[in-house]
Amino acid sequence: MISMKKHLISQLALSAGLAFIAFAAQADDVQGSAKAGAGKVWLCTGCHSIPDYRADYPLVYRVPMIGGQNAGYIAVALSEYKKGERKHPTMRAIAGSLSDQDMADIGEYYAAQTSSSPINPLK
Repeated sequence: MISMKKHLISQLALSAGLAFIAFAAQADDVQGSAKAGAGKVWLCTGCHSIPDYRADYPLVYRVPMIGGQNAGYIAVALSEYKKGERKHPTMRAIAGSLSDQDMADIGEYYAAQTSSSPINPLK
């Protein structure tokens, strides 16, 4: 049991490190723009702007509100969906249509949203 926990912790640490490296590499190449992202989030809002929304395909899944999330995290997550490293079919299809610039812009747009932002149906 202890060996299993150590293995899990080491795997989590490795994953976090790789995600950070991927973010750092992407940050060097592409600079996102919240303003440009505002015109690219129309498809995201169908799920991510609904409080307590749950998707039911392929499994029941709680859809997170992503306003205020770290821009790099969003860009990396979208990239992982595009590559098939994350396994939600709807997100994979959507991310597959996005360029690296689109992902960075969307990340910056959502990172700029906070609970104190004006009412915004796109957050």
